[in-house]
Amino acid sequence: MIINVQGHKIYAYTGGKAFDAAKPTAILIHGVLCDHSVWALQSRYMANHGWNVLAIDLPGHCRSEGPAPTSVEAAATFIGQLMDAQGLEQAALVGHSWGSLIALQAAANLGTRISHLALVGTAHPMKVAPTLLDSALNTPEKAIAMVNTFSRATLSPPNGAGSWVFGAGMALGRRVLASNKDTNLLHAGFTACDNYTSGETAIAAVQNPILFALGTQDQMTPPKAAQGLVNAAKAAGKQVKVVMLPMGHNQMTESPDETLFAIRDFLNAKV
Repeated sequence: MIINVQGHKIYAYTGGKAFDAAKPTAILIHGVLCDHSVWALQSRYMANHGWNVLAIDLPGHCRSEGPAPTSVEAAATFIGQLMDAQGLEQAALVGHSWGSLIALQAAANLGTRISHLALVGTAHPMKVAPTLLDSALNTPEKAIAMVNTFSRATLSPPNGAGSWVFGAGMALGRRVLASNKDTNLLHAGFTACDNYTSGETAIAAVQNPILFALGTQDQMTPPKAAQGLVNAAKAAGKQVKVVMLPMGHNQMTESPDETLFAIRDFLNAKV
């Protein structure tokens, strides 16, 4: 579906179901050089099991218009604007990687308007190696290959089954990068992650349960890199759940069922 946000058309994949104001809503936020499609398997299940799903393309990405956000804070402000545009009094936020930082900051901004916060493949600080930042700016094809190598627990699925996840990731990265002629989405997204320093302050302000869904083999955002946020959330008295997923950084495609079940169970739990 298309949602008009601040005069720009924003695309949200709904899992094939019409939006129903009587149902709870989950907003799914992708990471750097990705789009709504990374949530394809999780979105369709949730849309067929009682939830409105808005798996968005961030502004300036693929099917969404508007300037691409160049900071976590700007992207988090957009989430509030999206909710206002859709008439949402409350929503759950699910974010992956850069999207997890956006979801975190948005939850801090929006308070009780957020019912749940699911952080998939998160870390804080989410620092990006200078070599990768430079490559993202000057040799993006090389950077896309680096990211897809380190984001995957395997370059091909075990036992020869399923899709070629590395090749699919490369194709997605190229497509997203080509979708914006004005902004290098790879470098802009990585810079936003690298510059964000407000995570622990934000998590203390969150007013809803928090899920950390972390990949045991994640080399981009290793589980230990999320521990500061986990500890800060617990110290602030938040309701925290940590689930370890048996894959790398692209949890939604390499361990789709486990990622879905972690999110599903968290969103459906009585609080």
